[in-house]
Amino acid sequence: MTKQEMHAQYGPKLVCPVPGPKACAAVAADERLISPSYTRSYPLVAKRGRGVRVEDVDGNEFLDFAAGIAVVSTGHCHPEVVAAIQKQAAELIHISGTDFYDEHLTDLAERLSAVAPMHGPHRFFYGNSGAEAIECALKLARYHTGRQQVIAFLGAFHGRTMGALSLTASKPQQKRRFSPMVPGVTHVRYPYAYRGCVGGPQEEEAFALGCARYIEDKLFKTILPPEEVAAIFVEPIQGEGGYVPAPANFLRELRAICDRHGILLVVDEVQSGCGRTGKWWAIQHSGVEPDIVCMAKGIASGMPLGVCMTRAEIMDWKPGSHASTFGGNPVSIAAALATMDILSREGVDNAANVGEMMLERLRGWKQSHPSVGDVRGRGLMIGVEIVKDKTTREPAAELRNRIETLAFEHGLMILGCGETSLRLAPPLLITKEEAAVALDILEESLTIAEKEQGMSA
Repeated sequence: MTKQEMHAQYGPKLVCPVPGPKACAAVAADERLISPSYTRSYPLVAKRGRGVRVEDVDGNEFLDFAAGIAVVSTGHCHPEVVAAIQKQAAELIHISGTDFYDEHLTDLAERLSAVAPMHGPHRFFYGNSGAEAIECALKLARYHTGRQQVIAFLGAFHGRTMGALSLTASKPQQKRRFSPMVPGVTHVRYPYAYRGCVGGPQEEEAFALGCARYIEDKLFKTILPPEEVAAIFVEPIQGEGGYVPAPANFLRELRAICDRHGILLVVDEVQSGCGRTGKWWAIQHSGVEPDIVCMAKGIASGMPLGVCMTRAEIMDWKPGSHASTFGGNPVSIAAALATMDILSREGVDNAANVGEMMLERLRGWKQSHPSVGDVRGRGLMIGVEIVKDKTTREPAAELRNRIETLAFEHGLMILGCGETSLRLAPPLLITKEEAAVALDILEESLTIAEKEQGMSA
């Protein structure tokens, strides 16, 4: 199949320049009526979705490499997920697991326990979002340990509710004018070795280890008594921070520090979990077993569901300590069970295989494109760092944003992350052909943006 034939079969289909007239009208209405706190990268107004494709209100069809911010793991409106939702909606939409028993809660708990990244037995708390899963973990860590302090990392994004926001350290706007935060949170450096602050692999490993050991060597000896620390919260791959994988030795050292001082290790797998990295959980790439796992996004293919999974002995709080009226909604759990069936059958392995194919091609861009400073990630959670100069690694946020816009205009939906990176996070069932076409569009957009800036390889 020629490249032209592949694009005709697997590529986007644009019937008018974007945004079209209906999209412009929808954006104008949004500006009048909807909270201006939402961040929109470009005027995509969705009408329907199927698989990796999204059709806008003007009939333009795009390849979706954002997947609802890594949410629609099985693709848009997967037939099995839709059927599970329809069946459950006709039987029981809501009962509230806070006050009554519901077999759906235990059905999903059994399935998640079977793929947990730590030894069981396990217990589960259901909410509606990733932020709620984080709030649960924060409260539970304090309750179980009797300690008040927690540690999180610069660059982290854990959510926008007040407890989760207090752990977040991604962008100043997320905290601006919302202080005081929940007290007792100390932020330390995450190993951003890719920024060129260290040399080769050995230096990077030493740098990552130093980031972890700073906690014990400095914090615990100066301002933070270790016996007062309840938990360390970490993303195995920072999402909003730039799609930056945590080195395995860094995570292993965090585990050792927690073990030495009776601290709980909480991993935020809201964006990196549920098969996205080619394993069920990103933490599994390091061999480290956490105490608590927070998940949401891809677990229910677009339905609202957040889950806090712990070793059973940790979830020891009394009735009334924490609850959620809508958490564990029967329809959302039906979607999650269907999602797990699909991901177990084909999604997790496909994420590993297609992701490696994409990474192999993208790594070559570091030599062929002057603006590509780094390519990193695992599975279908890939970050491409855009820079002004490869020697200094000076961030190029405006250039990154221009690439996003050009990709949209050519029928590809992508989003930025961190200060200067692009994130590629398509549905986990994407084909190699669809991925190849998407990378063609992205490279074309990248080339145009570089030429506009007068950059040459």
